[in-house]
Amino acid sequence: MEPVLAPFACDPARSRGRRHAEPPPRDRNDYQRDRDRIVHCGAFRRLEYKTQVFLNHEGDLFRTRLTHSLEVAQIARSIARALQLNEDLTEAIALAHDLGHTPFGHAGQDALAACMRGRDPAGGGFEHNLQSLRVVDRLEERYAAFDGLNLCFETREGVLKHCSRRNAERLGDVGERFLRSRQPSLEAQVANLADEIAYNNHDIDDGMRSGLLALEQLETVPFFGGHLHAVRRAYPGLSAKRVLAETIRRMISALIADLVEHTAASIRDSAVGSPEEVRAAPALAGFSAPVREQLAQLQQLLRRALYRHPQVLRSTTKASRVLRELFAAYADDPRLLPTEYQREQRQLRAIADYIAGMTDRYAIREHRKLFSVQDW
Repeated sequence: MEPVLAPFACDPARSRGRRHAEPPPRDRNDYQRDRDRIVHCGAFRRLEYKTQVFLNHEGDLFRTRLTHSLEVAQIARSIARALQLNEDLTEAIALAHDLGHTPFGHAGQDALAACMRGRDPAGGGFEHNLQSLRVVDRLEERYAAFDGLNLCFETREGVLKHCSRRNAERLGDVGERFLRSRQPSLEAQVANLADEIAYNNHDIDDGMRSGLLALEQLETVPFFGGHLHAVRRAYPGLSAKRVLAETIRRMISALIADLVEHTAASIRDSAVGSPEEVRAAPALAGFSAPVREQLAQLQQLLRRALYRHPQVLRSTTKASRVLRELFAAYADDPRLLPTEYQREQRQLRAIADYIAGMTDRYAIREHRKLFSVQDW
């Protein structure tokens, strides 16, 4: 039995459709088809070996882009269900949001963006949200009749979270909202905030596991400290491992509850009655002001104590060098590229596509092949 949707939720029967017309799916709706296509595509599988914060070879239990995407999808579905939004669409957006991410996390993205800056006027540089859209619109090669995955407009809209005006002008339907200062669907807004909930809390878990974060540091943040002290009062003598897991669980639950309550109130106040009215309204999904402030404090600590930790910076500096040197080598001699990338007319864009699609370990291996004399 299909769940009851709110009038402001996206209904697959009223989708704006696909870029290439297809017969309707049997035994599932169009957003479920989108989700299934994303899960089965090559870019989704490669997320298993792409960095979240810690490089893929630094430990088996750290998050990867794949596990992060699954966690985002689980949180997003919970929020969508509570707000009577379309869970299938929300899940599809969450699963696809990082498909275009480079190897080596944000260090890889920054390096590739620097390599492309000003060098491909027609292509708009490099940004991982735009690359995720490019993956699902063009780069995946799974169907005889079209490039990409041919996803519904609403899924594609949600994948593109950020976009410059220059890029929006050439993107057609999904770029329109950036030109008209409109919002995406509520499903897309929820998936974006679920991403924030997931990475803030799970970066704490990975930071503690790595030894780079300590409970004493995290206790100074009221949001974390409050939940930590509540756990210690309720369960005296609990092991440190379980204390951390219970604290993070409570933080995630509290964030979801606040987001649902604040978003539901915003929806009521705005009196939106359709997805189009959602798009014309200000952003409706969000946290309350006190929780947003507490999250900002947590993010400041993570930036200072984890993301800019010398050990993390040493790894990201090496990662940045690997991608810069790969890009320079391919740009200097495109014959080093695989044959299918050599045939592309826009050579620099093809190089960016190739590098962005690499996993951490593949990029390291390719760099070694090109620059290590020991591999002769």
